[in-house]
Amino acid sequence: MKRFLSTHHSATAFNLSMLILRLALGILLLTYGYKKLTHFDSMRHTFISFAGLGSTISLALIIFAEFFCSIFVILGLFTRLAVIPIVIGMSVVVFVANNADILGKGEKGFLYLTVAFVILLCGPGKASLDAVINK
Repeated sequence: MKRFLSTHHSATAFNLSMLILRLALGILLLTYGYKKLTHFDSMRHTFISFAGLGSTISLALIIFAEFFCSIFVILGLFTRLAVIPIVIGMSVVVFVANNADILGKGEKGFLYLTVAFVILLCGPGKASLDAVINK
């Protein structure tokens, strides 16, 4: 019981936790990005236009973040760089599209934003391609 309540952690627990966070974020966002990618033609006229970019460009940017960057996060390849578009995209989802309603409609986006920000701060862990490359 004493070990269970301890605030100390092992490197193995940290690396496993980062792997789980990366996989969860990547796989869940990948499904959203895939839906947007396959329905691009029907969504491009009705998607939110952010910062005057137009709905087509805004949709393309969120597809890049949710689909392509998610693949990099899952693999743990260029993880910190790949998670930056996700953080930006989820910030737009939470604070622009859902008016910062983090306890209502923007709750899911806020959770994704939080997990992406943790990955940005902590890195991918040793169970990643980044760790293999940097050996």
